[in-house]
Amino acid sequence: MSVDAIRYKTYNNIVDTITCVGEQHRQIKTVTTGDIWSIDLEKNTLYPLMHVNPVSVVMQQGEAIYNFQIFMCDLVEPNLSNEQEVLSDTLLLAQDIISIFKSGEILYHSSTSAGEEPRYWTDANFTIEPFTERFSNALTGWVFNFPVVVENPYDSCNIPIDNSTICVK
Repeated sequence: MSVDAIRYKTYNNIVDTITCVGEQHRQIKTVTTGDIWSIDLEKNTLYPLMHVNPVSVVMQQGEAIYNFQIFMCDLVEPNLSNEQEVLSDTLLLAQDIISIFKSGEILYHSSTSAGEEPRYWTDANFTIEPFTERFSNALTGWVFNFPVVVENPYDSCNIPIDNSTICVK
């Protein structure tokens, strides 16, 4: 595998990495991705649930910032007796995911040679917003915007294009 294949990350790499981090967390029972309306709200979903919703990508010189919304949620009892506990627990889960991308060893390779260093960053401050009874089955939890920064070389030499025609008209 080339150093560039390790160094420059695609949308697939980033979503797979966020998903893997959620799946490796021992308290998160289900991780899903996609549009917010694709969350499976059936009773057979195991909770707590982490849902990764893609929002946008900002391309900048030397880097790309992939923006996601992360939902951490769990079911509350019909009488809302455990709502505070659910909010407390899911907030801790949100903090765990942020902490891993800020400084977690799970994103590091074992070697420090060129190309083996971590390739995902997040350097934002986070506003984590609560929601209650947001969906039809009384899910409660937190949502936050999650920017993941990766290198972007803007390398036009490797684009699969026929350069035999000049495209200036």
